[in-house]
Amino acid sequence: MEQRVLGRTGREVSVVGLGTWQLGADWGQVREEDALAVLDAAVECGVTFLDTADVYGDGRSERLIGRFLAERPGVDVFVATKMGRRVDQLPEHYNLANFRSWTDRSRTNLGVETLDLVQLHCPPTPVFSSDEVFDALDTLVAEKRIAAYGVSVETCAQALTAIARPGTASVQIILNPFRLKPLEEVLPAAAEAGVGIIARVPLASGLLSGRYTRETVFSPDDHRAFNRHGEAFDQGETFSGVDYETGLEAAAEFAELAPEGATPAQTALRWIVQQPGVTSVIPGARNPGQARANAGAAALPPLPRETLDAITGLYDRRIRPQVHDRW
Repeated sequence: MEQRVLGRTGREVSVVGLGTWQLGADWGQVREEDALAVLDAAVECGVTFLDTADVYGDGRSERLIGRFLAERPGVDVFVATKMGRRVDQLPEHYNLANFRSWTDRSRTNLGVETLDLVQLHCPPTPVFSSDEVFDALDTLVAEKRIAAYGVSVETCAQALTAIARPGTASVQIILNPFRLKPLEEVLPAAAEAGVGIIARVPLASGLLSGRYTRETVFSPDDHRAFNRHGEAFDQGETFSGVDYETGLEAAAEFAELAPEGATPAQTALRWIVQQPGVTSVIPGARNPGQARANAGAAALPPLPRETLDAITGLYDRRIRPQVHDRW
């Protein structure tokens, strides 16, 4: 699989990675053996980048990755985790003492001395402008608790503020055919600064797979059932903030744009990989088959110009009026 340098980390990662929120919580139950099978399948297909967070299943996702790596000492993967969502979202909680505590917990969960990459996990907007916060992150690097740091963001404005910080190695942002706004300023700014871009929510919580209908029922512990209007966390994390009915109609149109031999999900991932400035895309997977199919998107030929234009046109007609200015 193609490898790209992840911004200021200087490390190469696979262009298709694996997001592991679903291995922890909020996507329905995933058994431990199934989670390990997903990790196995992804790595066998060339995935070298795993993304997790300390709150996914209260550390379950991190611990599963730690077990996976301990049982396979020859596997060379880059693990990015996130911190900051274990407390009330007040800027004053983003301080050095908490950072040390949170990263120590993640180091234990993952079974490593130094974390490859720690990202602030969609913190309050004032955090991105705080010198004290970024000084504390620099201290973690100096103490070798972490090798590098980045941010996960909700908005383009937050991303641009973080990119301007000289120590920011990467920015994780929602980017998919239903969320095009980052293409305007964020990706060009990141490329100019040498900051990596990690594309998250790449399938709009599964909408872009084309598998869902009005009759689909999500389990009560799946955020697609309980967070459609931002009841538990930012609405953009669920279906990319798109109204479900609108998303279903747009997804049906998108599916018709998939080239022969590719699924709609693979087409969405291929579209993301093609965007200038993107380092890696991190789809989730609940079973080995999904992990293999996602990885297969990296081998697809580039989408032709007419398909790219059709995707932009679909966004402008169906999605832009709902979400573009919001994020």
